[in-house]
Amino acid sequence: MSPIRIELYDSTLRDGAQTEGVTFSLNDKLVATSRLDDLGIDYVEGGYPASNEKDKSYFEQIGKTRLQSAQVCAFGMTRRKGMRTDQDAGLGALVGSSAPILTIVGKSSLFQAREALCVTPEENLAMIEETIRFAVESGKRVFYDAEHFFDGWKDNAEYALETLRAAFKAGAGTITLCDTNGGSTPEEVSEGVKQALSALNEIAQSTGVSPKLGIHAHNDCGLAVANSLAAVDAGATLVQGTMNGLGERCGNADLLVVAANLALKKGGRYDLLRPHSIERLTEFSRFFYELTNVNPNIRQPFVGKSAFAHKGGMHVSGINRCTASYEHIDPSVVGNERRILVSELSGKSNILACAKKYHLEDQGALDSDTIKKILDAVSAKESQGYQYEAADGSFKLLVRKIKGEFRPSFKRINYQTSVVVTVVNESLTTNSTVATVKLSVGRRGEIRHVVAEGDGPVDALNNALRKALQPIYPELGEMKLVDYKVRVLNSDAATAATTRVIIESKDSEERWGTVGVSENVVEASWIALCDSIEYKLSKVLIDKD
Repeated sequence: MSPIRIELYDSTLRDGAQTEGVTFSLNDKLVATSRLDDLGIDYVEGGYPASNEKDKSYFEQIGKTRLQSAQVCAFGMTRRKGMRTDQDAGLGALVGSSAPILTIVGKSSLFQAREALCVTPEENLAMIEETIRFAVESGKRVFYDAEHFFDGWKDNAEYALETLRAAFKAGAGTITLCDTNGGSTPEEVSEGVKQALSALNEIAQSTGVSPKLGIHAHNDCGLAVANSLAAVDAGATLVQGTMNGLGERCGNADLLVVAANLALKKGGRYDLLRPHSIERLTEFSRFFYELTNVNPNIRQPFVGKSAFAHKGGMHVSGINRCTASYEHIDPSVVGNERRILVSELSGKSNILACAKKYHLEDQGALDSDTIKKILDAVSAKESQGYQYEAADGSFKLLVRKIKGEFRPSFKRINYQTSVVVTVVNESLTTNSTVATVKLSVGRRGEIRHVVAEGDGPVDALNNALRKALQPIYPELGEMKLVDYKVRVLNSDAATAATTRVIIESKDSEERWGTVGVSENVVEASWIALCDSIEYKLSKVLIDKD
């Protein structure tokens, strides 16, 4: 039997924009639409053209953009109570948009119709039917979002189903059942989908038009993905969701995780996206984290940084023998990678695996004595507050030092930072930061003594280090610092607490992390900065001396 085609409907640009702290510029929305189209998403919900000028401009511009396969949907609501459809300005904006598909949301809960809309049950049904019919007669394809369907179905099943019948009779091409409050379970969703299909199939027998159902799940109980999968297994053929599970409150169904499960865990029963899209899921997850300026969920299934990370020595030993012993799929299937972590919990297997991954295992260099020295060094450093799980650059340098392979590119003689704060008035101050760095560079020990300014002590130190070293090591010009994190390790010590700084850097080839620990946050930053630069220079094959 041929696999069933499952359509994916992305609502990141509307539902995702309701995430606390997330906003999209017009350019963001246009770029995101093109990337979603590239992934093979079937439908992209661009926004609500009647709500603001940005969404109105989006539909004007996206209508001139050639997309490979994705169709853009404009979101809107049923007509207002007591108003004709041709008099409703919101509906006018919808049908006047360039979007070929209109997604109309209406109340499929008797409670919501009475309490939220303050309308009679009959008026609510008329609002649904008349709005959809008006949109269809205007030449638009229409999807109906049955808001609060599952809550309404549990409270009064017959009325909830009647709203679906009204939408179907009026011409809705796909009816999406919404778990708006996110409180339903997979068992309830499965039964609700089956009853909805049964109710609509009764009408389909006389019209000859087969109903199509979708699912729109929120994650308030942590079940959005599970509910989406349950709906598909029960007969839904469209799944709504967002990239990385963005959305208000606890978010929406993570469309990336839904896609991975449907493609990899359902025995080939379903067809979705386009060929080779699944192996790009991790890439798309990271792109949308960058676009939305949201910190990545490192434990996100399939695509998270920790999804295939192994720390315990027994686990790593098993992975080395057979990857299936502690991994449910090959990470590369979704574009991710296996990570072996090093900590005080590590064993010989961790060190060997990391050495192999980082190409540190020269012939005969990692004997039992060397491995023990590495483990002892890691344990000692972690007792001081160091952590190498996010600092692979510092770990590689540590191993090279223990193996006797490390030659520093520069030696630190001293450094100093100063911050001058000028009080302009009671509500305004200005400040400037200067860093002075003195280094001995290369084998000849050339002394470099420089001064640089920056936006704060860490930036000034970074600028001073670059100023001192880049004339001798121009490769530093392609290196960038991309992240900076500070963690207080013993908050009970108040201002005397030890801090750990993690710095993430990148060049044209890779990203790496480095770590520094000190009671002085500037000193911790200085240690991590120097490690970051030393790691970059350690990759330079040409001897600059």
